[in-house]
Order: sequence, then structure tokens, then C-alpha cells
Amino acid sequence: MRLTVSAPPRRTTALALAAVLLLVVGVLVVRPDRADAVAGGPRAAVPLADPLISRGKPATASSLEGSGFAAGNAFDGDPATRWASAEGKDPQWIRVDLGATATVSRVTLTWEAAHAKAYRVEISADGASWTRLAEESAGNGGTDDLTSLSGKGRYLRVYGTVRGTPYGYSLFEADVYGTTGGGQPPTGAFTVVAAGDIAAQCTASSSSCAHPKTAAQAQRINPKFYLTMGDNQYDDARISDFRNYYDRTWGAFKAKTRPVPGNHESYDPAGPFRGYKEYFGSLAYPQGKPYYSYDEGNWHFIALDSNTFDDAAQIQWLKDDLARTTKRCVAAYWHHPLFSSGGHGNDPVSKPVWKLLYGARADLVLGGHDHHYERFAPQDPEGRATPDGIVEIVGGMGGAEPYPIEQVQPNSQKRISGSYGVLKLDFTDSTYRWSYIGTDGTAKDTSPTYTCH
Repeated sequence: MRLTVSAPPRRTTALALAAVLLLVVGVLVVRPDRADAVAGGPRAAVPLADPLISRGKPATASSLEGSGFAAGNAFDGDPATRWASAEGKDPQWIRVDLGATATVSRVTLTWEAAHAKAYRVEISADGASWTRLAEESAGNGGTDDLTSLSGKGRYLRVYGTVRGTPYGYSLFEADVYGTTGGGQPPTGAFTVVAAGDIAAQCTASSSSCAHPKTAAQAQRINPKFYLTMGDNQYDDARISDFRNYYDRTWGAFKAKTRPVPGNHESYDPAGPFRGYKEYFGSLAYPQGKPYYSYDEGNWHFIALDSNTFDDAAQIQWLKDDLARTTKRCVAAYWHHPLFSSGGHGNDPVSKPVWKLLYGARADLVLGGHDHHYERFAPQDPEGRATPDGIVEIVGGMGGAEPYPIEQVQPNSQKRISGSYGVLKLDFTDSTYRWSYIGTDGTAKDTSPTYTCH
């Protein structure tokens, strides 16, 4: 009987196969910091993920389900808070200001049960014109991780077009990743909302009542704090009027408000400024006077009472305050503007104050009184355009009846009357810019970016 013996295995083939497998495994498990040992030379570069650039940035939204669902909740890093829109309405959107031009590579959206079935992620340089980065038409909630994006702009928004539930849209977190122009966000960045001439004697039950709408928009922006430029309450600013009107709208963020009085606060039959002082208390008199100052970042803010610019004590206080500050950037605000193209026109009462501010190289002045929006190019107290001048904004469209533009003043760059809204001011340690945001959430005007003197 012939026996057939199978040939022994070829050791050279087996050893070669084992060596290949070991090499593959070694390459797969090698630590990145040992890449140089494998390559036999300098350590190879390991790509790093783009950083998170949206955390804590100012945010706005088309609507809110309630005061506890602010847009900023989607960018605060807290998974227990969320933004929620009004229920049952399409479209809705949420927007974040990244603080500087950024290149965006990734967006992660963590939805609450009230998610978007269809939405777009868009980016914009100015908050007005938008470019699509990504689009979803069959969303099912949970977490959407949108990668390999390529877009450049300062503002990013999620624009919901079809709800996934009968409710609204709600995000626990919206994280934006990428790089800013200089590789890092600007230092000391913060946002302020400002308006003057606010609460007429009306409530949200009247469709023509504007201050509930400007308050809603101001709250959506969720700034570091709020400024008011006087005439907070019409017509005679009694304490009962403050409680019945202002408090029901702008009063929602009273604790974050830093007001100044206007002429209407002086008309109180109980005594000039009686209702104003009782309503705002130490918020309006933190240093015992209706004028005060405070710092935020690299900015020094000065709140003044333009009803008493003839008071030598206030003028001396201002001189001393300007001499004391060590901040590079200075902004001041009061009620009666030196320059205005509206019905009240230029008001020379503040010219001596302008001279002091100009001498101290102040940057920005905000006012109200005339019920329109207007911005001026940098100018000196005589109204001459100059690069080292002060930029003035009239922001009197907080809710009182609009005034028409009557005589356009030199250096006036933009004027809007009849469209209610608020100023959204963005500050860094060395720059500032702003947008005039209408009650519909759109930017009606956006300024250039200015550098502090």
C-alpha cells in the first residue's frame, strides 16, 4: 500500500507572513509620540482638531418659548440648559456671533425632543447675507455632527424650516469648531445692548405697542449687560408707570441694566426723577449720583445725566473720572445728543462734555432723545470729521413714537426712522463695532470695525 505523506509546511513563507502581520499591527498601535522611532527620523506632525470657537459667545434667536430658554443657553456648555423657540411656527433660527471672522470646519447640534426635521446651517460676514454650509432634510433629532465643512464668516446660524414635532425647535448645545483669522478669538470680547426712548404707555395687548417687541429682541441677544439712554418711561415717568409698562417688558432684565435719565424722568409730578430713582434704585445711583462709571474688559463706561450738564459738580466729577481711568477704550452715554438729524436736532448742552471726552481721547458716545437711529463718522466737538474723533450713535428707537429725519447733519453716515430696534454693540480689548437690529431680528445697519484711540 502506498502511503501519501503531506509535505511539511514551508517555514520561510510562514515566517514571512508572521513578520508582515507583526509589522502591520505595530504600525496600527504605535503611539503618535513614537512616530519618529518608526520613521527613523524627526517626529511626524499629528493633525489636531480645530478648536471650539462658539462657547460663551453672544447669541440671538427668532423667538423664545419663554425667558428661561434664551439663545445663549445653546452656547454655554451646560447640557442642562437649552434654547427653545416659540411652538408651532416655521421657520425659526438661532444665531451666534463668533466675535471675529472665522473659518468653520465642523458644527455639532444636540437637539432636545423638539428637533428640526429640515434645516440649514449658514454663515455670514455681516449678519445680513448668508451662505449655506450644510443642509438636512430628514433629521431625526439626537446629535447631528456636521464635519468637513468649509465656510468663512463672523456669524453662524441654524435655520429651521420644518419641525420634527408639533412643538418648536430646541437645542441643548450648538458647538462650532474652526479657527479665527488670527488663530485665536479676540481677547476681552463682550456684547452690550442699548436703546433709548423706550416704554410708551401701552402693553403687548396692543399690536402697535413697540417696547414689548424691542425688549424681546434685546433679550434674545442675551448681552453682558444693557444700557438705556434716557426717557426709559413715558410720559411723566411716575413709579406707577414704570411698574405698569417698562417693568413688564424691559424690566425682565432690569438687574443687568445700567440706565441714565432723560428729560421725561424729570416730569414726574411727585418730584423730578422720583419714579426713576425709586424704580432703578442703586442701579441708577451706584455712586450716589445719577452719573457714574464702571469698567468691563479694557473699556471704561461713563453714564451721565444730560439734564444737569450745567451742574459744576458733575463736570468736575467727569474730569476726575477721566483722569483716573487706566483703560485704553472709553465710551460714554447720556440722553441729549450733540449731533442729530432728527426733530430735536443738534443739542449744544453736551458740547462742554464732548470737549472733555475728546481731550481724553474717548472713542464712542451714545444718545437718544430723537426717536430714530443714526450713526456718525468720527468727529470733533465742532463737528469736523477727523480720524481721532468720537463716534456718535443716536439710538432712540426703543419703543416711543418715531420722529422723522429733518435736516441731515454733516458726517451723518446712516439714518433709519420708523423701524424700531436696539443697538447690538460688540467690544474687544481694542476694537468696537455694532449693528442696529430690528424687532424682526435682522440687521438694518452694520458699522465698520473701529480701533480704540
